[in-house]
Amino acid sequence: MIVRHRSLLILTTALATGALTLTACGSRDDNGDKGSDSGGNTTLTIGVDAPLSGENSTTGLGIQYGSKIAVDDANKNKTVEGVTFKIKALDDKAQPATGQQNATALVGDKSVVGVVGPLNSGVAQSMQQVFASANLVEISPSNTDPSLTQGKDWQSGTKKRAYKTYFRTATTDALQGGFAADYAVNALKKKKAFVVDDKQTYGAGLARIFKEQFVKAGGKAVGTDHINTGDKDFAALVSKIKSSKADILYYGGQYDESQLITKQLKEAGVKIPLFGGDGMFATTYIETAGKAAEGDLATSVGVPVDTLPAAKAFVQEYKSKGYKGDYGAYGGYSYDATTAIIKAVKAVKDANGGKLPTGDALRSKVVEEVQKSNFDGITGKVSFDEYGDTGNKQLTVYQVTNGAWKAVKTGTYEEN
Repeated sequence: MIVRHRSLLILTTALATGALTLTACGSRDDNGDKGSDSGGNTTLTIGVDAPLSGENSTTGLGIQYGSKIAVDDANKNKTVEGVTFKIKALDDKAQPATGQQNATALVGDKSVVGVVGPLNSGVAQSMQQVFASANLVEISPSNTDPSLTQGKDWQSGTKKRAYKTYFRTATTDALQGGFAADYAVNALKKKKAFVVDDKQTYGAGLARIFKEQFVKAGGKAVGTDHINTGDKDFAALVSKIKSSKADILYYGGQYDESQLITKQLKEAGVKIPLFGGDGMFATTYIETAGKAAEGDLATSVGVPVDTLPAAKAFVQEYKSKGYKGDYGAYGGYSYDATTAIIKAVKAVKDANGGKLPTGDALRSKVVEEVQKSNFDGITGKVSFDEYGDTGNKQLTVYQVTNGAWKAVKTGTYEEN
């Protein structure tokens, strides 16, 4: 079941194999142990888990290569003297069961000191316990389900962190859904919303929060419905939306379905904007929907990475290397997540007289140091609160304008 983020349908088997070959397993010796070369240099691995093929792979590849650039920079700058970092990227195909298998594989590789990912919140649910049992730090650049850090009862005000090893550099849907609802009512002046979701962890949660906050802001929910991931024909849904007289459609889910919904909606003469979350913020949405996407909107975490001075070198490197995927959504957050792990390794080494602890002690100490993170990343200040949530609460509303996503509002949102 697909729970969180995008696809690159034209990705070929050869490309997928190439992407994996580029980053797979180079950090292991024959026994999967932490290795040292003849000069005493230690090689450590940072795992990456994301959909690298099929559904959601456009964004998943952005996460992989965001991490790779961070590792390359750390090695070039000798951020941790005597340590060379490598990436081990595994494809979870946006499937929770595959993600859990990948988590087990990464735990079993003794050279792995931290993991970046996954992309999808539902996949994260299947991985958290595996990493926690091994004291292996996990930092997601994209998971937005509040329960991952604050527990299942977070909405009632009872917040409880279940896994001290789990962190994220993306803010949550508790803020993203409200930010979208506020913009829809107060900026777009929309009064009647039809709300649809894909029944997955991310999509259903985001749609529920949008609906609640839209009503609180003065709007009216004139209809709700659910679809299945992988659906292609939305004629029945379009008919319901048309009959509801809604002036905006909100969709909780991925671009794979929303790009088809908006196209079929406009073809049926329903000229209302489709508004979604970061699950549909990708160039693929516009490429597939074509002119039907014009005027549609999406929220995404942070601010546009292309506008950040600190991210200029990152963007240039990504483009110059010709890396696949879309760095715009989470590439920068993946870079910062990877950097947090690398800086934690340095802190552990420095606190231990310039020597790295061995075995489980290193992983445990890295978790402790990641919790203390406080540095300027390429996306802004990188720090984590008592739940493992990012201190960076900025969000952006994007609108399709002349065939491209254009930022129309950036700011923060406080939970009501």
